[in-house]
Amino acid sequence: MAKYSFEFKLKIVQEYLEGKGGTSYLSKEYGFKSNHQIRKWLNTYREFGEEGLLRKRQNQSYS
Repeated sequence: MAKYSFEFKLKIVQEYLEGKGGTSYLSKEYGFKSNHQIRKWLNTYREFGEEGLLRKRQNQSYS
C-alpha cells in the first residue's frame, strides 16, 4: 500500500507548479521532515506526468 495517495501527491505538485511555495515551504506546510520526498515527486511528474505519481514499486523476479 502506498504511503501517500495519488491525490495528495498531485495536490502538492500542483501547488508547487502554481507558485504557492517552494519545496522547503511545502514540506513544512505538510509536515515532512525534509523536502526530499516532494522533490522526488516533482522529478517523477516532470518525467512521466500524472501517471508517474501512480506508479507502484514492483519486485522483479529473475528466472
